[in-house]
Amino acid sequence: MSPKLPHGACLAALLLAAGSCVAQAEPTRPPLKELISVQTEVQSQLIKVRPAVVAIRTHDGTASGVIINSEGLILTAAHVAEKPGREMRVVLDDGTVVKATTLGLDKTTDAALMQLHDTDKAWPHVRLNRNVLSATPGTWCFALGHPGGFDKERGVVLRVGKVIRQTANALQTDCVLMGGDSGGPLFNLNGEVIGIHSQIWEERDHNMHVSMAPFLRSWEEMKSSLVIRVWDTGSGGYLGAAVDLNANGKIEVLEVLKGSPAQQAGLLAGDIVEALEALTLNSAPQFSNAVRARAAGDEVMLQIRRGENAKEMRIKLGTRPKEDAG
Repeated sequence: MSPKLPHGACLAALLLAAGSCVAQAEPTRPPLKELISVQTEVQSQLIKVRPAVVAIRTHDGTASGVIINSEGLILTAAHVAEKPGREMRVVLDDGTVVKATTLGLDKTTDAALMQLHDTDKAWPHVRLNRNVLSATPGTWCFALGHPGGFDKERGVVLRVGKVIRQTANALQTDCVLMGGDSGGPLFNLNGEVIGIHSQIWEERDHNMHVSMAPFLRSWEEMKSSLVIRVWDTGSGGYLGAAVDLNANGKIEVLEVLKGSPAQQAGLLAGDIVEALEALTLNSAPQFSNAVRARAAGDEVMLQIRRGENAKEMRIKLGTRPKEDAG
């Protein structure tokens, strides 16, 4: 059984995280009662999720990953997997070394899948949080991984913190990450994976994690060992436009992909999308989810603003492009 964290060590980590959230103009520590509650939840979940967190040996060092079903499917980062079909060595929590093969990856968001070879074994695994919008700023979370490589005596390394920022495909937290953590899991206090470690910065509050959105969006494509090189590829209807909130809080089109339904309908980079089928849009994830909820062949009506002019644009959604496995 995994050892329980020392009471003082976990509480110290919570106090440090509570005072570092950049989302607050004047950082304040939560009440001690809240910190103790968070500590209790983290310690309870750690025992359950730790066996599913693995170290991955790469050609130039080590990384991390997490097993998410009993058949041995692993979530990790695309820059760890690099390409489909690579045989990798995976180190389990007890130090056992097993083999896995990389499957598909999304190079636009840094999401990737791997498969352990022995699919008949009942592998320890964790749950995914499929409500990707629930990881809002201020949400408590904890990161696990193997910074510096697997160490059986030390075990997996725990960092506690909060979500600072949420975008369409990523989460930013103040959980401290280091080399070797890449591909490891970010959990909520229910023990569900909400992110995969992607970018590690020197500043402790600038660490980035792939959210579950790219994984859920492109699940079948990545399981089929496809490489996604185009933003917005995955299951559901395909529009072919990347959007994000601009400085004025409006949904702005950042890029329109060549040959996409959006381009064919005349959508341009810089257009402001005000509504989709009369639904007022307030965030990029809301726009993306509204598109993906529709099937290829469905028509959607966009209300857009181009400069001073407002117009309606009817677009027939297409089938998402299939990328090669190279």
